[in-house]
Amino acid sequence: MRTYQVESEWSMDHLKLAQRPEPQAGTGQIRLAMRAAALNYRDLLVPQKGYGSRMQDLPLVMLSDGVGVVDQLGTGARGASLGERWCPMLFQGWQAGAPDAQKLSRGLGCETDGTMAEWLLTDPLSAAPVPAYLTDVEAACLPTAGLTAWRALVTDGNVKPGDVVVVQGTGGVALFALQFAKLLGASAIVLSSSDDKLAKAQALGADGVLNYVKEPAWGRTVKAMAQRLSGRDGADHVVELGGTSTLEQSLRAVRAGGTLSLIGVLGGAKLDAPLGLVVTRAVRLQGVTVGSRDDFMAMCSAMAHSQMRPVVDSVYPFEALKDALAHLQSGKHFGKVCIDFD
Repeated sequence: MRTYQVESEWSMDHLKLAQRPEPQAGTGQIRLAMRAAALNYRDLLVPQKGYGSRMQDLPLVMLSDGVGVVDQLGTGARGASLGERWCPMLFQGWQAGAPDAQKLSRGLGCETDGTMAEWLLTDPLSAAPVPAYLTDVEAACLPTAGLTAWRALVTDGNVKPGDVVVVQGTGGVALFALQFAKLLGASAIVLSSSDDKLAKAQALGADGVLNYVKEPAWGRTVKAMAQRLSGRDGADHVVELGGTSTLEQSLRAVRAGGTLSLIGVLGGAKLDAPLGLVVTRAVRLQGVTVGSRDDFMAMCSAMAHSQMRPVVDSVYPFEALKDALAHLQSGKHFGKVCIDFD
């Protein structure tokens, strides 16, 4: 079978097309004939061994997100039927409940081989069926970006109708957060460095937009925007994707008692913000690392009810993974960058 993997050395230069034997489903396993995959920021770090000693020894098959058709059932495999489309979960051991070290110990495309292979073996409890109305490429977007946004706003965030959610950027997680906020009856304010992308966000339902390059100290402006939308003293929830470069402004935008979902560190990974804004205003800082299989099933149910579709920026063929990664690295994308195996 075809794979796209990091081979003999950790570097982008050693990310190559390769061949492996076709795997066969073992006891209790299902085999997925993979149809599509989707990229995430983490995939730019993997070829550089960005997750350190926890990573699987080389060779390592790339990517954590994808969808496939169940085409083989191992002896004793229950819960899946031949011909169904399923997504493997990023964290293969996290079925339900709160995260812990064990549940987060085995991630696709990091601690174990990922989705850039023509077949993938998994346990039925480490994967889940996807809504029939989604295309293969759309379904491939769900396990990381979609589930992270869902966990941030629903499982951990408890966002309610009438709340105001601030979303940083227009990548995969950000646009899922925008769509879920609207699905939940909340208002959404979107930040971007591109006026063109902000116009697209408004077309998706954003209630307010702001160009953070034109207004670097955007926290108080966003707080005033949130006050106009809700009558409260700031945003109820901020989807924090920037890290060092944005955290202080997020703290100035959020209301007393509000929540910051810490998801990304695109602007730096060190904590450099006035902690008095956290302590004296009872702000909750909630780290979010994807979600469980139960979260995924709840998300898919809500999406199917509303017929919500992920925003796909671009689709590349299997052989063009490096081009897809370069496009992701450029930051020019609006939504998800995907791979179509056909």
